Amino acid sequence: MPTAPPPSRDVALETRFFLERFKKEIISVVIVALVAVIAFTGYRYYSDRRAAAASASLASAKTAQEYQQVIDRYPNTAAAADAYLLLAEALRSENKFAEANRALQVFIDKFPQNEFMSTARMAMAANLESMGKSDEALAAYQQIATTYPNSYNAPLALLSQVFILKGKNRSDEARRICETILTQYRTSFWAGEAMQELRLLKPSGTPVPAAPPTATVPPLLAPPASAPAPQGAPSPNKP
Repeated sequence: MPTAPPPSRDVALETRFFLERFKKEIISVVIVALVAVIAFTGYRYYSDRRAAAASASLASAKTAQEYQQVIDRYPNTAAAADAYLLLAEALRSENKFAEANRALQVFIDKFPQNEFMSTARMAMAANLESMGKSDEALAAYQQIATTYPNSYNAPLALLSQVFILKGKNRSDEARRICETILTQYRTSFWAGEAMQELRLLKPSGTPVPAAPPTATVPPLLAPPASAPAPQGAPSPNKP
């Protein structure tokens, strides 16, 4: 029994019917999309202009006050992140180590993914050392070497520990760190410095060699002590 052919479909007619039925919804979606594109384009334009202005302002800054102005005017920009580091360096040059560390801590809190994170932590440790807080500085250097083992600051953080440990007469620990640098960072610049320090360090348990004993002559071979000639014996200097 022959089957009835399927009803013909007019695609153009169906499309027109669909557009007529959902015309308002389609227009709304298009408008929203256009507004989103315009807003995004405007934001990118504003962000690029703002970033350019921040970079120009940072390039002309020379003092701690000017770096702070960049931070205040252009927060959350790449230029502001760099300004925190430059501000900390300017404060350190004025021996304001505590203030420098406060600026560095703000940088760490606001820009945790910044590529100069390990550098900021190294600067904080160096400031602690300059303030005489050697134990805190040592702990900071240890944390840097552990947290950022693949960074360019890792071998320097290890070597900085060596200098502190030498000052505390902990030579064995200092030697082990030098050996770690030579093993794990043998191609870095700091490996040569570690080798030099290792040559200067001596294990704390190494006994100091005693001075050689003074040579003595056996009593039987020693020349007799000068004594007065026997009474009545002629003097050897007289004929």
